[in-house]
Amino acid sequence: MAALCRSFRGPLLQAFLNKQAAVCWAPVRWLNLHEYQSKQLMIDHNVNVQHFRLAETGQDADRISKTLKVKEFVIKAQILAGGRGKGVFSNGMKGGVKLTKDPEDVKPIVKRMLGEYLKTKQTTGNGVLVSKVMVAEALDIAKETYFAILLDRESGGPMLVGSPEGGVDIETVAEEKPHLIYKEPIDVFTGITTKQANDMATKLGFTEEKIHMQAAHQIINLYNMFMHVDATQIEINPFGETTDGRVVCFDAKIAFDDNAEFRQQSIFEQGDTAEADPREVEAAKSSLNYIGLDGNIGCLVNGAGLAMATMDIIKLYGGEPANFLDCGGSVQEDQVYDAFKLLTSDTSVKAILVNIFGGIVDCTVIAHGIANTCKYLDLKIPMVVRLEGNNVDKAREILKGKGLNIIPADNFAEAAQKVVASLK
Repeated sequence: MAALCRSFRGPLLQAFLNKQAAVCWAPVRWLNLHEYQSKQLMIDHNVNVQHFRLAETGQDADRISKTLKVKEFVIKAQILAGGRGKGVFSNGMKGGVKLTKDPEDVKPIVKRMLGEYLKTKQTTGNGVLVSKVMVAEALDIAKETYFAILLDRESGGPMLVGSPEGGVDIETVAEEKPHLIYKEPIDVFTGITTKQANDMATKLGFTEEKIHMQAAHQIINLYNMFMHVDATQIEINPFGETTDGRVVCFDAKIAFDDNAEFRQQSIFEQGDTAEADPREVEAAKSSLNYIGLDGNIGCLVNGAGLAMATMDIIKLYGGEPANFLDCGGSVQEDQVYDAFKLLTSDTSVKAILVNIFGGIVDCTVIAHGIANTCKYLDLKIPMVVRLEGNNVDKAREILKGKGLNIIPADNFAEAAQKVVASLK
């Protein structure tokens, strides 16, 4: 279930801060950008980050060590998983984040990272192959704060969220020190005002005049970036002050609105799916919401809520779901076929449960999709089908008339019981 929770990271942060986490189940395929990509995007929008360069070879690292004039280097393996600093490489080197003040150390460190697999607490198997390394300016932090912009359902627009307690999990701060979480809704038509930016900078504890002005200016630039790139969330932790008097965004998590891909093609083209579950990548190509789990009962459902309930009732009757798969309300026959291809490509799937409520979707579309699937895929595993709603009688006749090897079910509980029993 951890993968499922990761998919809801943006909405869950918003819900936690609003103390409404129970209502935020909405499957979204967030675009994943590497740290260097996010930081370049911020630079393009006049947001302060550390100076950095990207190395893909030892020669790149050698050139960077000579041209990046900094007092200290921080060298970071570029993978999407968290916990890089405590990770271990396949060659035995510990730590995917290294510090050095000697330019001569940069090349050998980078070479020991490139081409190796980095295993962290968030990776699976042997880890993730490192093909890029970011070499950046290491900065001394005098002050750490937390700052984010997110879409807020309650206020119906962007929300600034800040805390003077930065560098730690915001969820922990919200739970233990809720009085230190500050929220400021923004009128999407008016946009952020100078007063709102100054007020947030004050609440974050930037008191010295020059630093305060910098912080407020960065907050405005971050908001402008949020709007320009169609982000749903920008989270900066820490949003900090350096010992030499600069306000810098040291780390960033950016979530984008998938529906705005047509406006943000240059950003979405940077998406890295190398670390994603290949099944999830294939599902996305067919506009299906899929997350792989550890069970042996494949699920094809329409609607996130019904999908979650289907997984729950399978477990109630002693089974284990193999996936979360929401085909959505506008599903077409070819998507149903693609969904079955996806399910049957998983060798751990020993039975399939189709649970459809035809509210928006027409049940006959699902029925035709199932019929074509059985015709072309030659399914060898049991399939239980429960259809209800729009055009259900016609859909049931379609399935009966094809002489298909399908186990029908009239209700939710019966469907779950039958699919679990089919495995025995």
